[in-house]
Amino acid sequence: MPTSASPPSSASASDSLSSLAVFSTRRHSDLLARLTSSDTHVQLKALRELKNRIIGNRTKKLFFIKLGLVPAVADILASKTGAVVPDDRNSDLLIQSAAVIGSFACGFDAGVHAVLDAQVFPSLLRLLSHCDEKVVDAGARSLRMIYQSKLAPKYDFIQQKNMEFLLSLLNSENENVTGLGASIIMHSCKTVAEQKALCLAGVLKKFIRLLQGSLSQRDASLESLAKIIKNNVEAVSEFVGLDSGRALSTVIELTSDRYPRTRLLASLCLIVIRNTCPCHLQDIAIKTKLVHLLLELHDDPGQVGDEASFAFSSLIAGREDLQKLAFEANAIDKLYNHLQKGALHPKRAEGILLAMADLCSKMDSCRFKFLTLKALKLVIDGLTQDSSAVRAAACICLKSVSRSIKSLCAGDFMDETIVFPLVQLLQDPCTSVQVAALSAVGNIVLDFTKRRSIFIRCGGATQLVQLSKSMDSALRLNALWALRNLMFLADTTCKEGIFGELEASSLASLVCDSEPVVQEQALALVRNLIDGSVNCIEFVFAEDGIILHSVGRKLQSVPKVEIAIQGMYLLCNVASGNEFHKDAVMNQLVKQADNGMQSFMIEFLQSSNSQLRTASVWTIINLTFPSVPGASGRVSKLRNAGILSQIKSMVNDPSPEVKLRIRTALGQFTTSGADST
Repeated sequence: MPTSASPPSSASASDSLSSLAVFSTRRHSDLLARLTSSDTHVQLKALRELKNRIIGNRTKKLFFIKLGLVPAVADILASKTGAVVPDDRNSDLLIQSAAVIGSFACGFDAGVHAVLDAQVFPSLLRLLSHCDEKVVDAGARSLRMIYQSKLAPKYDFIQQKNMEFLLSLLNSENENVTGLGASIIMHSCKTVAEQKALCLAGVLKKFIRLLQGSLSQRDASLESLAKIIKNNVEAVSEFVGLDSGRALSTVIELTSDRYPRTRLLASLCLIVIRNTCPCHLQDIAIKTKLVHLLLELHDDPGQVGDEASFAFSSLIAGREDLQKLAFEANAIDKLYNHLQKGALHPKRAEGILLAMADLCSKMDSCRFKFLTLKALKLVIDGLTQDSSAVRAAACICLKSVSRSIKSLCAGDFMDETIVFPLVQLLQDPCTSVQVAALSAVGNIVLDFTKRRSIFIRCGGATQLVQLSKSMDSALRLNALWALRNLMFLADTTCKEGIFGELEASSLASLVCDSEPVVQEQALALVRNLIDGSVNCIEFVFAEDGIILHSVGRKLQSVPKVEIAIQGMYLLCNVASGNEFHKDAVMNQLVKQADNGMQSFMIEFLQSSNSQLRTASVWTIINLTFPSVPGASGRVSKLRNAGILSQIKSMVNDPSPEVKLRIRTALGQFTTSGADST
């Protein structure tokens, strides 16, 4: 019967699969036994077999790592490296074992970990001085594979002997050895001191020489040059002056090379020079060429195309003149066309979104073009991609595009199709995505159309409040910034709802946060919270005035002037309220004077920052309106604290704004009848 025949058939298939798995495991275990054999012929054959199995296969690499094959290969390498009398068989073993080590490390951090744990690095370095050129080449290749990873050991070439070794690599006739030298520099050159040491050792000249070499040497030299001169004005000046400017001319010429990667690397080198020393490469023709070249390289279907957007971003970021050139070169249209192709590699999609963000960061004409193309839909799609890098890039792009005041006034971004996925990203498992989403939210909630209810209805306000209490300072900072903008010109009902979730004690704690930038945003948030009706001022008096007391304590010792500015405008807003509010502010201003110390107000009025002086004088003005009952008494307290005499000394303040407010304050003192000295 069919029903009785099926079970044996299934069991047979299961047994067969099990047998295959056992056979496979035994075969792999046999490989380990052969690697540890005393017969060099058996070892050599096993190494070749292992190399062929793991090339380009991460799964098999990991499997063999777990079986312990890397230490076995490392033992072969170590034993044969120290052989007293080199022979062909030893050389073959060294070449194959180095190749296997390189294959394990190539593009696979777990492999790099295993290789380094096996203490193979010294053995590979010894191969570079071997008498057999093929062994040297194999060792250099393997080391280059390791140095592709961030896990590779940092090479301290500030030490003289290490620098000498590095120079010997760069002087080699072997292409892989010079490439190794370049890889070491790209991986290990991190500080200005290291850049300086390399320049003093003449490394720049050596790379200029290698620019005339093979394709591999050319590309490695361009990458290394960019690393050595990046953000180092002295290094750039030295490079530009080499061979009477011929070195720079060579790099410029390479932007027209036949190979796309060489053109990209030459462009990156020029961008580093331009960004480090804007006085160089001022020629509009070179700038225009770089813009067009990088846009053209987006057409490359491979790695060059993936990286072109990042290079383009580094060229135009923060530079309106270059953004204008890019706009005139139809950059937005071209990037949009690439983005709408769909099924892009995540890195390429990320790069294009970031390039769009930089293009739209300053010019409304770019933002208008972007919105006209309906590119916003593609950005919204990016918010829900699997790649966290793409999601973050989409948020950053949205932040740039939403800087348009016209669009915000029209409420273009306060739409559920945008707001809902953004709010979802506030709970993203990746912190960088959360931060990027918060930065976009911070722009979008600054909506003058009174449509904030959409954001609140989607749970956005609740998420912001929760993130403002995060242990991560970047999340706290950006959440507070978004809440600050959400409060801007918001109605009382909106403020009451959000304040109810924030809680006075939490706000007071944020005012005294360990991070100064968080303190500044917390004060700015409270400033916007209490701006408006007198009823809103009551927020700072909740829980026995815990917020106001925190502000007063913070202003007695501020780590940066921006905190003082926000704090004084906050007090200025409170001082615009009723008598109770004014007296509460007055108490904060003279508290130190009452204890025999100088009031922080005098320090602020003497500040070199005109904004802080303006905010401080405005606070005095709000406290001393002649028409209010307690003005005379408050003027007397200001006089006793030494604040009045400081105000009088500022009649000729260099700032027109401050001078105007000083005159207003002095006029009020006179009107109040308390201005006697």
